[in-house]
Amino acid sequence: MQFKLVPAAPDDLEYVETVQRAVPLVPGSEDDCCARIMRRTEIAPRDEARTWLTFLRALELAEEGPSGFTRTRRDPDPEHLRIAFRDRLYGVDRILEILAQADDPLSSEAVYDRFKDDVPTYEQYRWSERLEAVWSERLDRLLEWAVLLDLAERVDDGYRPA
Repeated sequence: MQFKLVPAAPDDLEYVETVQRAVPLVPGSEDDCCARIMRRTEIAPRDEARTWLTFLRALELAEEGPSGFTRTRRDPDPEHLRIAFRDRLYGVDRILEILAQADDPLSSEAVYDRFKDDVPTYEQYRWSERLEAVWSERLDRLLEWAVLLDLAERVDDGYRPA
């Protein structure tokens, strides 16, 4: 299963641990977990807390079970985060491939232009008129996470493989 929701990248990976610790060890509903994330971090509004909860699931730092959402006992180790990020977030491998194939650093717009044919068909119908805005933002966020996880480098106004 690959996830698509991606929060804005924080300044450092320590923040990921802060958000992970806001998810309870005792199962809770999505509403309860989002409220707890918002209380214990600077994350707001609720939609952003939900995005973080989903993203933590993608990174295997939280999970959804029959009784609700819980934090895993896995520490946010950078190597594991890189692997989970590549394996469990939609488009990451393709974005890194696009960067690797380029002779020069690429702007996020150039990455989107090369990626847009990889946007799933159902997403194209879902977002129709807002497709470029939604997916450009998603790719911007993925690129910033790739930088944070040392999978890419930001160079001037562009990105290249790390």
